[in-house]
Amino acid sequence: MTLQMIADRLGLHVSTVSRVLHAKPGEGLRAASSPTVERVRKLADELGYQRNPHAMSLRTQRSNLIGVLVPRLSDMVLATIYEGVEEAAAEHGLSTFVANTRDIPEEQRARTEMVLARRVDGIIFGDAHSDSGFLDEVAARGVPFVLVNRQAEGHPSVVCDDYLGGRMVAEHLLELGHEDVAVVAGEPYASTGINRTGGFADRFREAGLPIPAHRIVHSRFDARGGRAGTERVLASGPPPSALFVVNDFGAIGALGALRDHGLRVGVDIAVVGFNDTPLAAELPVPLTTVRSPMHEMGRRGLRKLVRVLEGGRAETELLRPELVVRASSDPQQYSALMKH
Repeated sequence: MTLQMIADRLGLHVSTVSRVLHAKPGEGLRAASSPTVERVRKLADELGYQRNPHAMSLRTQRSNLIGVLVPRLSDMVLATIYEGVEEAAAEHGLSTFVANTRDIPEEQRARTEMVLARRVDGIIFGDAHSDSGFLDEVAARGVPFVLVNRQAEGHPSVVCDDYLGGRMVAEHLLELGHEDVAVVAGEPYASTGINRTGGFADRFREAGLPIPAHRIVHSRFDARGGRAGTERVLASGPPPSALFVVNDFGAIGALGALRDHGLRVGVDIAVVGFNDTPLAAELPVPLTTVRSPMHEMGRRGLRKLVRVLEGGRAETELLRPELVVRASSDPQQYSALMKH
């Protein structure tokens, strides 16, 4: 039996139920009106609800410890975000530790329980799936948390405006005259890939150039996934004139696949990535990409969690991306590069 179930039965918001059942003796009437308090307590007794010790420890005793869950810290984007979290935590007198979930739901659940067993004050999730069912459960247990890098409906997050970033890429390619384009869209459960692809596809649709379904393929967020996704694009018909890969490491894998097929990036096909990791500018053909404020995302995520711990409200915050044009999509920059 969870707080959410009680709230659903009574037609109340879960936060109201939580305030009533987690109130100290004598505080119940301040948490809600007297009839509401009675209804909540009566149903909780009937259903045998027991307060969660992890949630209670978060409310009654601060550990100054924050747990951070990410798919894999070996990913440079996630590592940079975590650096921002850790830096901001130190400024607030907090300590952090990180656990890897590999983006596997069972691992996410197990790591969350491990984090809660360490009596953290709150959690930062960097591995949220667009299906928010698991996070709904965590919220119903009274655990304070904030999402970074990814979004899930109904939960506070700090993310890059990925949809806008995807539109920026589309606008850039449309200005260059590209009409036949493809997308290596990342994992289908991650808001990053969903929103970047959505913004890109919507802008092309508005231009009267809807992208065929076979030109949008899903892949892992790494070089191997980018290579595999690009191979599927190339197997589906003639090569597109431009390829948008929704993260830089996927784009690096795409560059390898295009090379192996004899296609020259910047000449035969334009390629655009996302995030602007440090490696993007140092490739043999520098990669056009969308700069995501990764470090700042981590900092703001931690600060938002601190506000939640202090009793404040937290809303989703979108950070503005920036298109960085380089030789992989810009003919002029490519020509200048070849002259050197």
